[in-house]
Amino acid sequence: MGVIIILIFFSVLVAGGFLAAFLWAVRSGQYEDRYTPSVRILFDDETDGIKNK
Repeated sequence: MGVIIILIFFSVLVAGGFLAAFLWAVRSGQYEDRYTPSVRILFDDETDGIKNK
């Protein structure tokens, strides 16, 4: 029975760590650019044309 309490405590601690990491990522601006990643694949890099010439 004591092992279950330790496992619950450890899982809450790990979940709190992941929540803290997520909140840190949101506050530091990791998720601000929502448009560019979805269309980045549609455009060629400008440096590719220079290397091929």
